[in-house]
Amino acid sequence: MAGYKISAAGEIKLITFELLDRAGMVSHAFTTRLGGLSGGPYSSLNLALHVGDSPGLVLGNRRLASQALGAGLEDMVCGEQVHGDRVQVITAADRGRGASQYGDAIPGTDALVTDCPGVLLASFYADCVPVLILDPVRRAVGLAHAGWKGTVKRIAAAAVRAMEQAFHSDPENLLAVIAPAIGHCCYEIDRPVMQAIVQGGFDPGRCSSPAGDGRWRLDLPGMNREILAEAGVKRGSISLSGLCTACRPDLFFSYRGQSGICGRMASLIMLK
Repeated sequence: MAGYKISAAGEIKLITFELLDRAGMVSHAFTTRLGGLSGGPYSSLNLALHVGDSPGLVLGNRRLASQALGAGLEDMVCGEQVHGDRVQVITAADRGRGASQYGDAIPGTDALVTDCPGVLLASFYADCVPVLILDPVRRAVGLAHAGWKGTVKRIAAAAVRAMEQAFHSDPENLLAVIAPAIGHCCYEIDRPVMQAIVQGGFDPGRCSSPAGDGRWRLDLPGMNREILAEAGVKRGSISLSGLCTACRPDLFFSYRGQSGICGRMASLIMLK
């Protein structure tokens, strides 16, 4: 499990990870739901513009989170997450895309990579698996958003390949954190999803356990750890938080736990 700490940045509370902190070259966080401006099912640090919350409140929350990492809202870059496997290389010219308006996010993209200091990569979660990647040698970073569809498509491996191609990263040098996501304890799937898992080349005996007639509990964080290892990242350089978003409604939004009406946390990373 990953070493992590939960700390306050003004009113909001953020999670940071020892593996990335030790490198000393990034500002990063996985946000909690605590300390923001939103109300109702979005209470209170909702960072997503596409879930029905007041845009003004979301932008206020994004400013709080950006400032906590030493950035401004204008430095943030977001993708339009579609549960696919497309990776976008982000340049300084992309700064601000998707930060203030959902409509100008990077279209159809679930992973972002960059080697530009001062560009704050952001992606959004309420149970899906957040993967944060750092290349401390080539000085590059990436984020991947992996629900079950993105996991089957191996989006985390696609992000690693994109960093190889764009920045000449060696996968053996990469550091990767799998931030809080819904765990094996809480994530039940049905037969069609299991069929997709098997068709994707995964061994159900290794990534799931039976949960009744035609139901299984799936270990999405563990699957993404294996995907990163298969892509060449050293196992000792991959850390899992061990925190389940569905188990901890005091800390996190959960799409399953809140019946689909909820805010989103963000994974955030920026080269200093």
